[in-house]
Amino acid sequence: MKTATVATNSAAEDAAIIIRKILVPTDFSSASKRAFSYALRFAEEPGSKIILLHVLEPETPLTLAGQPAAAAFSEEELSDTEESLRALADSAETTGINTRSIVRTGVAAHEIVEAAKDLDVDLVVIATHGFTGWKHFAIGSTAERVARAAPCPVLVVREKDHDFI
Repeated sequence: MKTATVATNSAAEDAAIIIRKILVPTDFSSASKRAFSYALRFAEEPGSKIILLHVLEPETPLTLAGQPAAAAFSEEELSDTEESLRALADSAETTGINTRSIVRTGVAAHEIVEAAKDLDVDLVVIATHGFTGWKHFAIGSTAERVARAAPCPVLVVREKDHDFI
């Protein structure tokens, strides 16, 4: 079998890909923790950092504008979320990778995309549960919506797939 090589003349095509800021949305599931482990590998370059994001989604119906009505979350719920984010960030402490966390409220896909824009991230690493068929249609896919709208590359990590890291 013959292999072909393609010669390029563009310096931009030969430039290294530099990833400095990685956004990792998490719902604290095993799939999200798996995505975080992928992000840790991408953040091994000196100067790279990971931003963990958790979105508290209101359980209220949408308003006429299509946005959820203002939701009040209890102090306990906010405290538990911040504690879970801190624990996840602390788990990366031994790697020496700079990690910070953010909590936002709203529709998850929208808030993730907005955070990617606001923070000017280089990569989003997000988990998917891999639902198909009716379950995918009924539940929707946050990862799919983020991949379609994000201002940067998105790595979608499946829960039950092979590892390459």
